[in-house]
Order: sequence, then C-alpha cells, then structure tokens
Amino acid sequence: MIRHPLAVTLRLTLLALLGCSAPPKAPSTTATLWGSGPKPIAIRDARVFDGQRVLPRATVLVKDATIIGVGTDLAIPPGIEVIEGKGKTLLPGLFDAHAHVFEAPQLEQSLVFGVTTVLDMFSDPKAAGALRDKPAANRADLRTAGTLATSPKGHGTEYGFPIPTITKPADAQAFVDARFAEGSDYLKIVFDGGAAYGIKTETIDEPTLDALIVAAHARKKLAVVHIGSLAEARASIAGGADGIVHLFRDRAPEAGFGAFVASKHAFVTPTLSVLRTIEGTGSKLGDAPDIAPFLDPAAKQVLGDLPKLRIAPNPGVFERAIAELRDAGVPLLVGTDAPNAGTTFGVSVHEELGLLVQAGLSPTTALAGATSLPAERYGLRDRGRIAAGLRADLLLVEGDPTTTISDTRRIVGVWHAGVKLDRAAYRARIAESSKPIGPGMISDFETGLAPRFGQPWITSTDEMIKGTSTVTLAIVNGALEIAGTVVAHQPASWAGAMLSPGTRMFATTDLSATKALRFLAKGDGKPYVVMVFTVRGGGMPVTRTFTPGPAFGEHVFAWTDFVGLEPTEIQGIWIGATSPGAFRLVIDNVELR
Repeated sequence: MIRHPLAVTLRLTLLALLGCSAPPKAPSTTATLWGSGPKPIAIRDARVFDGQRVLPRATVLVKDATIIGVGTDLAIPPGIEVIEGKGKTLLPGLFDAHAHVFEAPQLEQSLVFGVTTVLDMFSDPKAAGALRDKPAANRADLRTAGTLATSPKGHGTEYGFPIPTITKPADAQAFVDARFAEGSDYLKIVFDGGAAYGIKTETIDEPTLDALIVAAHARKKLAVVHIGSLAEARASIAGGADGIVHLFRDRAPEAGFGAFVASKHAFVTPTLSVLRTIEGTGSKLGDAPDIAPFLDPAAKQVLGDLPKLRIAPNPGVFERAIAELRDAGVPLLVGTDAPNAGTTFGVSVHEELGLLVQAGLSPTTALAGATSLPAERYGLRDRGRIAAGLRADLLLVEGDPTTTISDTRRIVGVWHAGVKLDRAAYRARIAESSKPIGPGMISDFETGLAPRFGQPWITSTDEMIKGTSTVTLAIVNGALEIAGTVVAHQPASWAGAMLSPGTRMFATTDLSATKALRFLAKGDGKPYVVMVFTVRGGGMPVTRTFTPGPAFGEHVFAWTDFVGLEPTEIQGIWIGATSPGAFRLVIDNVELR
C-alpha cells in the first residue's frame, strides 16, 4: 500500500473513523450471477495463451471445475456445451499480485474483469481470512499477508487503528510466528524511509529486515518487501527477500542490477498503475466502453482520482528498471495496489498489463506476469496455466492480446472453477444500483432498523481506534433510541448510529434527486452531530450539529449546508454524539426531501 496521504483505501479509512460493528450480510448474489453448478464445456478452436506460450489454435475441455484436455484435434464428447473460439483468445484467469482487500464486493468486481485470484498485501487479518477460507463462486479467490511488518511509526501505522510493530532483530521470529498464527499466507515487510516520495518516515533497520526474512523462511513462507528507493530494493534483495512489491522510483538502476536480482532468484511486482498515479498520470479506463458499464460510481470515482500530494516524475526510471529486470529474466508480476487512488479492482490489472508493455515488456511476458508467474511464485500450482489437471479458471476475450495487450479488456466470458460468470446480470445490478434515489421516507422505525433502501442501521463507535465509547440502538414507541456514553479519546471520540444507503455497506448512492435530509429528534439538550460520508471526502465526513430539546422537533439539513458535499456519491449517514458523557437521543421519520 502506497503511503498516506498519497493514497488511503476508503474502506479502511471508514472503518477506522467509524468503528462500525460488522455489517449485516448482504443478500446473496450467487443465484443471479451463477448457474446451478459447473457444466462440462468445450472451448473450440481458440487461440490459447496457456500461461507460458501461445497455441495458435486449440480446443480446451472442462469438466467438474477442472481442465481435462488441451489439444488441436480433441474429440468433443456428445452433449457437452461447445463455445466457439474462432477469432478469440483463451487465457488463464488473471492474478492481481498486489491489492488490499476488505470486503467481498471487491473480489466480485475483480472476477467480473477476469481476475480469478487476488493476493492481498495488508488488510485486517480476520476479515481477509474469512474471505479466503469461505470462497464463493461469485468472487475471486484470495490469499493474504494480513498484518504487515513495520516499525512503530512506519508505513502501515497511519490509518487510525493500532497494529503490532517491531523494533529489533531479536523479536523477529516471535513477530513472524504471530502473523502466521493469525492466518497470514506470506509475510509483507515495510522497508521504506520515504525519501523516494520526498518525505521522511521511520522504518525498520537492515538487521531487523534481514531477521524478518530469515524468520519467514524458517516457517517455509515467502517474505516480500514494500520499498520506495533503489537502495532499499537492493538491500531487501541482498537480505534474501523473495520479492519486492513496488518498483523504486527515485533513480534508474545501475547496469547489472537485473543480474543481481536474478542471481537471488527474486521477483518484482512493479505496480506501475499506482506509481504513475502518484506522478499525476490518471487512468482513463473508467470511461472505456468495455469497462464503464460494470463499474459503480464509487469505483469510477476512485479510478479517476489523483492523490492530493503528487510527486514529480523521474523520466525513464521505470523503463530503465523494467529493461534491466526483463533482460536478466527476473519474473515481473502484475499487481495494482487497488483500491488506492487511480486504481480499482479488476480494471487496474488490465491497466497494469498495458503499462508494462509500454515500459518494454512483450505482451506474452506481461501476460505471464498475470498468470503463470504469480501462481508459481506464491505456490498456487493448481492455477495460472491452461493444462490438463488444473483448475478451470479461464478468461475468453475477443482479438489477440498476445499481440495487442488491450484486447484483454474485450471480455467474452469468465469461468471460475469451471462455472461461467453471468456478467450481464452483474452489469444489470450495477445499472440498477446506480439509479438516483428520489425523495421519500428512509426510516420510520415502525418495523425495526431496516430502511426503505440501503443497509440496516448499525452501531458505530470509536472502538476500532481503541476508544471505549459505547452505544445501543433500540426501537422505543416506533422511534430509534440512540443511547450510550462517549469517553474522551485521541484522536477522536464518537458513538452513534450509521446508515449506508447503498446496495452494500459504504456503496455509493446517488441522492442528487433530493435536496435535504430531514428527521425528528428529541434529546437531553446536548449537541449532536450529523456526518455524511462521500467518495470525494476520502473517508473524512462533512458534518453539521444540532441540539434537540425534550420534545420531538424537526431538523432539516440541506445538502448545500454540508461544505463540499457531492450528493451523487453519498456512502454513509451517521447520527450521534461526539461530546464526552452519557447521552440519550431519539430520532424518527428520517426522510429525504
């Protein structure tokens, strides 16, 4: 993850700010996106990139989630579904070898764009572990680094919630053992003092870096390193790291750097899509006709974002580095750092492929970096190639991406463990969820916490940043009672109720057909707060205060009252207390006007 404030994932920031309890499970989309189970299929006479080489014409047979045959003149069993591949190219399902995953919809969007496996490089270990351990047909598979290894004030500690840190080599084995005990699949280490980004940040020293790598290898696990500079990259590789998961940007490597990396049998995940964004070159794929219909407004907004602090580019550095590594045969893996500014799940894998080709890779080498190479390097040997006996994770596209890399975006079909994704149903769901919501009642609380649209009201406190404020929600005489205690805490304290008006938690909702939020409230004479979260706010809410009396009174907040609010991209509405002390607030008839 690129350091704050260059990019901060919305999901992580919102969770840190709100301390939300676990959201209710969203309704399953499996029934609408998938058939009843895998059907035997034959993809006939397609060009096949098998993860390593191009077969000009071949037929691929799939049965029970497995590839059972690949060949030029395979006999197709009677009764099998035949998909004509002429003029098309069949690829293994793609990898994103560097992302940060916090919720299932991110993996759903990945799959829609042909990404069947995502390698997480820092997220909540419990949430990521649950997604990994309970795979679903309608989302990409996940492997996770869980909590990264960093110093007490190093990168990874700036997101508003505490994580374990490390300061000396003697603690390395215990630290690493704890990460794998909580479910990490590999170790992610931060060795980045910030110089490449024009800042100074605390980071671990080289002896601690080396000790962490040794400790991970003692557990027979990979150790990969986040770096910013060429010197940090070289030190990481010299220390035995299996790979670096960003490309340096401070200066071009000296001749022989690629040979040095190759001699250590290490790989590099450049993440050019996010590095280019930091240098001020935004993605234009959000408006592409093969992509736009499958993106909700939030994804389009993030894809088009540029970080507030941009770094001047160093021309030629990436190209020189890629050439050095390519010519030495160093594996270059495709990773995006989604969902940081300028990136979004699935789409940015296609962006990264194009950027790698622009930087000097051949299309087939870039495609190997999104298929066979990450599968091999991360030990997922059941996928990443098209060969008999492997998982039927497949992507069928129009044209020939082995010569024109942008053809990966011309998706005809995606199969995950042999089951074809219904992309048309996903597209229809996106269209429906993107429609503006008009005026009317949100919640009258006569039937509980479920609103007319969106997700049920949930408790939201400062618990996630180790605050001790408390709150309960109760339906009392057909109104919502929000009661609890705010305990002073740094950097912030809060306790209240949260509404996500979208089709899932924190999904963007277009409320531009309305002009105001209105509700009734009564309380104890203390001031209370309304917060509204938007994509553009980057996790920071816009706020208004109100002071209810002992009897119900009307409170109306025009969207124009919230400075900088854009009503087309609202993600959450929060009502509650931020001043220390016990409180009791009752609200009713929450509506849009």
